[in-house]
Amino acid sequence: METKEFKAESKRLLDLMINSIYTHKEIFLRELISNASDAIDKLYFKSLTDDKVGIKRDEFKIDISVDKNARTITITDNGIGMTAEELEEHLGTIADSGSFKFKKENKLEDDVEIIGQFGVGFYSAFMVAKEVTVKSKAYGSDSAFEWISEGTSGYTIGECTKDGVGTQITLLLKDNTEDENYDEFLEQYRIQSLIKKYSDYIRYPIKMDMQKSRLKEGSENEYEDYTENVTMNSMIPIWRKNKSELKDEDYNKFYKEKFMDYTDPICHIHTKTEGTATYNALLYIPSKAPYDYYSKEYEKGLQLYSSGVLIMDKCADLLPDHFSFVKGLVDSEDLSLNISREMLQHDRQLKLIAKNLEKTIKNELTKMLKNNREKYEEFYKAFGLQLKFGVYNNYGMNKEQVQDLIMFYSSTEKKLVTLDEYVSRMKEDQKYIYFASGETVERIDSLPQTELVKDKGFEILYFTDSVDEFAIRMLMSYKEKQFKSVSADDLDIETSEEKEEIKQKEDEAKDLFNFMQEKLSGKVKAVKLSGRLKTHPVCLSSEGAVSVEMEKVLNAMPNDQKVSAEKVLEINPEHPVFETLKNLYSNDNDKLAKYSELLYDQALLIEGMPVEDPVKFSNLVCELMV
Repeated sequence: METKEFKAESKRLLDLMINSIYTHKEIFLRELISNASDAIDKLYFKSLTDDKVGIKRDEFKIDISVDKNARTITITDNGIGMTAEELEEHLGTIADSGSFKFKKENKLEDDVEIIGQFGVGFYSAFMVAKEVTVKSKAYGSDSAFEWISEGTSGYTIGECTKDGVGTQITLLLKDNTEDENYDEFLEQYRIQSLIKKYSDYIRYPIKMDMQKSRLKEGSENEYEDYTENVTMNSMIPIWRKNKSELKDEDYNKFYKEKFMDYTDPICHIHTKTEGTATYNALLYIPSKAPYDYYSKEYEKGLQLYSSGVLIMDKCADLLPDHFSFVKGLVDSEDLSLNISREMLQHDRQLKLIAKNLEKTIKNELTKMLKNNREKYEEFYKAFGLQLKFGVYNNYGMNKEQVQDLIMFYSSTEKKLVTLDEYVSRMKEDQKYIYFASGETVERIDSLPQTELVKDKGFEILYFTDSVDEFAIRMLMSYKEKQFKSVSADDLDIETSEEKEEIKQKEDEAKDLFNFMQEKLSGKVKAVKLSGRLKTHPVCLSSEGAVSVEMEKVLNAMPNDQKVSAEKVLEINPEHPVFETLKNLYSNDNDKLAKYSELLYDQALLIEGMPVEDPVKFSNLVCELMV
């Protein structure tokens, strides 16, 4: 055996590999299995043009064995193997990729999948092993060679005996420490779970001897242990099968097992794209929101595979926030990965895939909205809030992507409608899309501010979610129709005669309203007569950018900053209370001041807002009753 040292730069890189590059130690098994698959790929490729290979396609395999007593894990493949020179070149010089060189020498096209093109994955073994032994016999060679290393101290290479071509890697695990438990990798169930997690779709069988028990022959209650060589991986991923081979039941079963949901998804999207962005994707829209979906703890993202090997469990960059409810995976062979495969380089390819997926998801939802309204409304009940948040988020950057998908309850249709459906029904002379905000449909329906709009026969959209009004303010208009709150200071639907009549009465009562405004001491910007009220005595409207509903939402947030809408107290000129106010202004200013406070508090309660002093309000009601 000849002892050699790593080159200086390789020693530094190996130290970095062991201590810094990989986030999780468990990654070592993924890397070694990927390298074994890569070696089999090379020999399989040769077998297509070389009859002397002598191994059939279904005879290629990867074997994994664990020896608890010896504290070893062994990964064996019957792939192309390595000569002494190749062991020296690929294992003695860190970051040399034999796979990359193989593709180059054989002039393979980019679409020929060779997993191990990164050149450093093998060294992840030293994260868990204090010694690594590699025995390899190259295809076409009569001799086998052994490479042994304890890490940065160097390595030895010499001749050895080995049956059959291929490579056998044996890891002697490190001793446990206070912080690290390496024994976990000697447990059968742990190795099995890592294969399932990272390497389930390696295209060659990953075999492992499993300890099982069975009833002894001829016995009713005695069991015996036995060993069975079991294939641990699925090999062919569902997303690489033809759609014609699969039924809804197959897609749903995969979803529930993969994403641990007990209910079927609302729909699945199975797509394959080639060209500037080449990938397979299998996406699902769940039927229910996860318990933590609308919380900071929720992590969006799709599983990302490279040639069937799991690279990231949740790649957030593949989904926009407004579609963060989508679950699923993407498998692409031509993403730029960094040396540990755990992080993606933020390149053009990833952005292209993300853009395509966004368009695909939107098209699927649009189709569902058009063709299966009941199913869409089921989806919207779970995730409509997120779509509306998508309109508002990032200063409205994605509003055009989402605006056709959002829905609101309609005062006339008595159900959820889209903005497009609303606009299609607008009256010929209607200038605005009218909306009203409140906690529930029932409360909004009884708001005094809706009376005039309803009386004129205009449809009103009811906003019951806290984000609704913020989203609409960001949207500004839809199909050139601006939005207008029924609580806005000017609804612009009164006739010129109605406006003139209100103005005349308001001028006559100007001194009364100035008195009331003064007594309300900064609580309202103005007191005026209302053209929107029909049966109710009073209501609040607002001026400026912040509405009364927005004030409620913003002040409910956990911060010390309080905002206030510029409120206007509106009095119904046709209600008996107006005559009472005029009489009090002439005869009893003290009582008028109390009436002013009472009417303001009533208007607050109608809006669902708390009165500033409930005790004072209660006493005032009793005093005026007496």
